[in-house]
Amino acid sequence: MYKKNICFALFFIFIFSLSQSSAFSEKKEIQLVKPDRNGGIPLMSALNKRNSSRSFSEKKLSDQVLSNILWAAYGINRVESGKRTAPSAMDKQEIDIYAAMESGLYKYNASVHSLELISAKDVRSLTGQQGFVKKAPLNLIFVADMSKVAGGTTEEKLLYAGADTGFIGENVYLYCASEGLGTVIRAYIDKNALGKALNLKENQMIILSQTVGYPGK
Repeated sequence: MYKKNICFALFFIFIFSLSQSSAFSEKKEIQLVKPDRNGGIPLMSALNKRNSSRSFSEKKLSDQVLSNILWAAYGINRVESGKRTAPSAMDKQEIDIYAAMESGLYKYNASVHSLELISAKDVRSLTGQQGFVKKAPLNLIFVADMSKVAGGTTEEKLLYAGADTGFIGENVYLYCASEGLGTVIRAYIDKNALGKALNLKENQMIILSQTVGYPGK
């Protein structure tokens, strides 16, 4: 009888843990922890350490580090106006950040500092054509809503979208330099395949991607 009770208890714990895991994986929005806005090294030291890396560890980023990266990249730093940590032409804020991780594909919602689930699939391998993207813990994808980009001509719109993405990418570079993380911004992407995974609309365009993680050995 005692053994039966033990078996029943273990079975119950197993079923409960599965239900909790399933509930987490199906969660449509992940509220990020509050970003640490007071950390880091002096700006000139971060600039001195800034570099591109192409060797990454598979070690996962902590919840705090993930939150800090996204806020540094393009978070809201002036709540009263909704303006961001990176500029955009005419304050159009046309760039969306998608985050590809082992746990799934997400879209960053700066207004509430959260991640919205796009797909529970691991699509990191689609974020670039270099081998390291498959195992690095985080790949950011910068997508421009071309209907919102400043400029009258197509050439002007592409120029502004590229420049605005560059500002965001450099914020990530400086944060990574400050925290001992590796990063590299990339254009070598199968944009058709990745666009399908992102479920992009006709007016949305992938500009660049950026890999982030701890340095590999």
